[in-house]
Amino acid sequence: MNVNDLFKASFGSYGSVYLNGDGAILDLDGATANRFIMAITMMEDVTFQKIQTLDGVIGSISSDGSTETQIDDAFGAVTSWTSGTSNNDALSITTSHVFPKGVTIYGKWDYVDLNSGACLCYLAPVGY
Repeated sequence: MNVNDLFKASFGSYGSVYLNGDGAILDLDGATANRFIMAITMMEDVTFQKIQTLDGVIGSISSDGSTETQIDDAFGAVTSWTSGTSNNDALSITTSHVFPKGVTIYGKWDYVDLNSGACLCYLAPVGY
């Protein structure tokens, strides 16, 4: 990916999807999907029912219940993360985690299911 592609992706040139309210879903978790979600901007205070990382990548927050071993393997180093601590909460979100209006989070996701609020999901091509 060159700088021009990065610039295009960061400004929504590859598309975006507006999600609003409980049950709004963007599902790009399929073999034929050619886009993933690279950023999510909160238009209102948002809680997620589920947010799933692209291909199980641990580098983004998720609600997939990642384990210590998976994180060690993904980062190539031993972590001090212990299940049930606040570090766990930083990677695995629940409906009690509120993302305030105006905040943008960045990562690689292929599935977003809102619990409440509204957000704008910015897309990028798979392989980016």
